[in-house]
Amino acid sequence: MNIKKTVLGLTLMAMTSISLASTQYTLKAGERLYGEEQVYNIEKQGTTTLEYVAAKYSLGLSNMIEANPQVDPIVPLRGTALVVPSRLILPDTVHEGIILNTAEMRLFYYHGNVVEVYPIGIGQLGKDTPKNWVTKVERKRANPTWTPTAAMRAEYAAQGEYLPAVVPAGPDNPMGLFAMYIGRLYAIHGTNADFGIGLRVSHGCVRLRNEDNESLFNKVPVGTRVQFINRAIKYTTEPDGNIYIEVHQPLSRSEAEFENFDSNTPFEFTQEDLDFFKNPEIDQDILRRALHERSGRPVLLNPAHF
Repeated sequence: MNIKKTVLGLTLMAMTSISLASTQYTLKAGERLYGEEQVYNIEKQGTTTLEYVAAKYSLGLSNMIEANPQVDPIVPLRGTALVVPSRLILPDTVHEGIILNTAEMRLFYYHGNVVEVYPIGIGQLGKDTPKNWVTKVERKRANPTWTPTAAMRAEYAAQGEYLPAVVPAGPDNPMGLFAMYIGRLYAIHGTNADFGIGLRVSHGCVRLRNEDNESLFNKVPVGTRVQFINRAIKYTTEPDGNIYIEVHQPLSRSEAEFENFDSNTPFEFTQEDLDFFKNPEIDQDILRRALHERSGRPVLLNPAHF
């Protein structure tokens, strides 16, 4: 199931979901691999959606689709065992404040000796969320109003929807009930929809499920450092010598890439990536498979051979 094709269908519908608290890890010196993968079994007489399971385990829809590429995200077969990709590699960044990795659609909040991980929705193609930017939380507001731009109002009007100059605070506000404003043009906020986390659906802001957004809002002080990155590939050499890679589908950069459902978006490898790939301890067959499959799941690159 291609993620880009799924986005087109799922942004037209809302799906009932439940949500748990964010995933939290206690940081350990030298370690960047955290969590344990899980399995969710759909009952043989039951029904569900990948969005329901994603919300239950505090994941984005794209995380579930990457890990279960052969599963229909809207009507998965009864009796299916779904991989829950709740094991991850922390980005290779400073462990301070908020790190937003748009490629994997996750937000990492570092405070004290812990990191909390939240799934996010980001900007649509052409209305992109920043991908390489360091800023800070400028201000916070409970019960925010939404002032759509003239371009947004024209876009909605073309679809037969007419927005007021200011959308009042409340449950029908697309920003949800809490907003943290970052820089001067963007915000981290909630939503009035039951879908879109793990998808490119916003007009550039960062969207969280309402429960996650409220939790984060109440913890993050004004002035907190915020860094945007766009890394589809993460890797780590752990203290025990094991080497892991976690590969996500890169964000489409053009309409042609977005609409090409039958091919993977090409990677833009950094020199650091290329140097890492040359490590003689890495099994090159496993590496090639990981880069092709793009499962979003950490893969061991140097398994022991007997």
